[in-house]
Amino acid sequence: MTLFIDVDHAADLYSRLGIGRAIREMAGYIQADYQRWQAFEKSPRTANHSATGVIELMPADDGQQYAFKYVNGHPGNPARHLLTVMAFGVLAQVDSGYPVLLSELTLTTAVRTAATSALVAQSLARKDARRMALIGNGAQSEFQAIAFHEMLGISELRIFDIDVEASHKLKHNLQAWPGLEVRIADSVADAVKGADIVTTVTADKAYATILTPELIEPGMHLNAVGGDCPGKTELHADILRNARVIVEFEPQTRIEGDIQQMPAHFPVTEYFRIAQGLAPGREHEAQVTVFDSVGFALEDFASLRYLHDLARQHGIGEQIQLVPTPANIKDLYQLLQQRPAPLATAPRRITAG
Repeated sequence: MTLFIDVDHAADLYSRLGIGRAIREMAGYIQADYQRWQAFEKSPRTANHSATGVIELMPADDGQQYAFKYVNGHPGNPARHLLTVMAFGVLAQVDSGYPVLLSELTLTTAVRTAATSALVAQSLARKDARRMALIGNGAQSEFQAIAFHEMLGISELRIFDIDVEASHKLKHNLQAWPGLEVRIADSVADAVKGADIVTTVTADKAYATILTPELIEPGMHLNAVGGDCPGKTELHADILRNARVIVEFEPQTRIEGDIQQMPAHFPVTEYFRIAQGLAPGREHEAQVTVFDSVGFALEDFASLRYLHDLARQHGIGEQIQLVPTPANIKDLYQLLQQRPAPLATAPRRITAG
């Protein structure tokens, strides 16, 4: 049998635990898997692009368990009252290939993306960072705000979106976090000025320059989340040239991240080196750091592990027969013989004319 977690199950789990705690705990799973980076078989995700968006498959395994995520990115979906991004995934045993978990990953991806952002920022942002600008106030924004509040102590948040209703939505939803002061900014420049951390999480599939060099101040950490596929960026190239850039999996980020603008020899550091203590995080107070985040399958592997453990701990989810289990494993046809006979139908007569 396979454990099935739908959206309601996942929402119930995160609500029971508290979303702040869930983000912190998931970050722990992600960090643990980055610390055993060499155990994983890794590859860039497989992407099928269309004029309206992209559909991707993201696999990873550690020799014991295998996971994949199906995820899309369709910036025009909100106009059709559909989510820009949605996902589901599977966790399976490598030794048999049998799936142990089939789960929604739309809500869970929002949690894992925020958890990854804050986890990496713990090594790259200044220790006294308390002010963050959040550019792009869509479906991911609450999770990013809560993650940085919970894991880095961000207490002042300036938000901006070209859709002002999205900003009002975000401010309203964050009222439940009394230790977080939220102000809607008039522009990107207004939001970014004086910020310690700048998070960009915009949705348009375009070569955009949400941040330009004159907006960047010494010591800033930039959490660039929205540039996550070919043809989509958020940072001006000169920002990258003058910063220390951290990536998840270099072969994938070269294709999808903001560094797709840069030559192949442009230097970057993979985060696992920091997680394993092989490279430093922030090197000095005035350094500008960039996390060029595109989302990597190892993070989904960790999130599925976490969700599986959490669901079993709380007894949430449904056992489903995703894989057949015939009494005679060489006789799959017997599964059809156990069903009622089909209704009799008269043969169709085909006539000419």
